[in-house]
Amino acid sequence: MKKNIYGLVLAAGLSQRMGTPKQLLPFGTKTVLQTVVDVILTFDLVDVIVVLGHEAERVQESLGGRDVTCCYNADYKEGMFSSVLCGVLAIPKTADAMMMALGDQPHIDARVGRAVMDAYQYGPAGIVIPIWDGKRGHPAVVDMRRYRDKIVSLSGEEGLKPVMRGYTDDTLELQVDDAGILRDLDTPEDYRLELERQRNRRIDE
Repeated sequence: MKKNIYGLVLAAGLSQRMGTPKQLLPFGTKTVLQTVVDVILTFDLVDVIVVLGHEAERVQESLGGRDVTCCYNADYKEGMFSSVLCGVLAIPKTADAMMMALGDQPHIDARVGRAVMDAYQYGPAGIVIPIWDGKRGHPAVVDMRRYRDKIVSLSGEEGLKPVMRGYTDDTLELQVDDAGILRDLDTPEDYRLELERQRNRRIDE
């Protein structure tokens, strides 16, 4: 039976090191967050939940008519786990799983996302995480029927680590050929490098 998977895009951060809301930074003809959301929307998901916080109104407005559900994390200043918790609580209890993506990874590769989804959809693992060069990245899929209550009960001191690192027998680390799963945009230099990679890809094409 096909599993019901919801998308969860974390886009609530303060962007302190960037100095400006990175969700709204231009990336080609779109913004960084628009680029991420548009890729996630190509997957066979029941719904896509976008967690907002800093500059929530502007960020939501930037998403225009995209078919997503926005939820506001009033505690976004407390860090990423507060946004994960906000998103998990916004996902219906009927969901089988969530695919979690970061709103500042505009290089997200649709092929990687589909591979992660398929590995969960057709395999036994309750947690599927892409890895490149031995390092874990995003997007990752987490079974909500197995782990929702565990996530909600976390203190948040270690973020999601107690779940994502705590069930090795139920976790598949999926080897992918894409270093992009590791890269996010924290600083102006990160942003400059991603724009350069984007330009180089266009030249190669």
